Amino acid sequence: MNIGREQALAYLRQMTRIRRFEEKCAEVYSAGKIRGFLHLYIGEEAVACGVMPELSREDAILATYREHGHALVRGMSARSIMAEMYGKQEGCCRGHGGSMHLFDASLRFFGGNAIVAGALPMAVGFGLADRMRRTTRITACFFGEGAVAEGEFHESANLASLWKLPVLFLCENNLYAMGTSLERSEADTDLCEKARSYRMTAASVDGMDVLAVAEAARAAVAYVRAGKGPYFLELKTYRFRAHSMFDPDLYRSKAEVEGWKHRCPIEAFKTRAREAGLIADAEIAAIEADTVGEIQDALAFAEAGTLEPVENLTRDVYARERRVAKAGAS
Repeated sequence: MNIGREQALAYLRQMTRIRRFEEKCAEVYSAGKIRGFLHLYIGEEAVACGVMPELSREDAILATYREHGHALVRGMSARSIMAEMYGKQEGCCRGHGGSMHLFDASLRFFGGNAIVAGALPMAVGFGLADRMRRTTRITACFFGEGAVAEGEFHESANLASLWKLPVLFLCENNLYAMGTSLERSEADTDLCEKARSYRMTAASVDGMDVLAVAEAARAAVAYVRAGKGPYFLELKTYRFRAHSMFDPDLYRSKAEVEGWKHRCPIEAFKTRAREAGLIADAEIAAIEADTVGEIQDALAFAEAGTLEPVENLTRDVYARERRVAKAGAS
């Protein structure tokens, strides 16, 4: 393991935070305290934890509806995320966005997106703006492999390559777009070849190995930041939970899921770090205790939060403001 002790502890802490946060979200969702849709990142923690530290604070991040882990590692507080889940005013979007639309402009985290492939054209727009301004910023766009079947992927890949935009396309390939396996939706399952068809540099990496992810992300970020154009990085991972809390998960076998759980990114990293003498059992226990405390604090913060007054519910609704303005003008 070509990392130091502090880096090893940082990776373990972040992956543990994501796992425990998501488990708590599942618990309170089942209790009816979180409403709407909830898509968990359990099993995919190594992707966000490996990629995020390789990006600068000035880079833009766009993600999918499975974005809680990305937001946590980027620096959004567990309090603001949990309050948003609860629909409280103290949430990152004042409770307007919920689970699928976390957003914090101060962190240049420009949201989860409920539409499959919806963030891809936005990433192209960010990249074009940065190129026109001649900045060194890049845009990192996370999306699932199901998005590769959408027209937005092909349009975005074509324009990003044509204009040599500073966009890092990060495909979290967890094998299932909702309940449809990759083999049943794509005639050619080599996703890197699809990216290369647009003359884009592409690579694939084991998304269950945080160190492999970090190394691949480091190379990809350096490539894009050097002005060489966009880069497609496929991260082969797996979600241990169903697509969403509404999903009965009948499209894959329990044996398959259990097989992937034996490759748990957190447990695998703990084993390697112990063997390398980088992490002690007492430090692992301390991380768990700190994480439990952080999440309990976030939960209490969300529970004590306030719902938006009814008279504010039409605030920021563009269509209504236009009607009012037009009526006033007439």
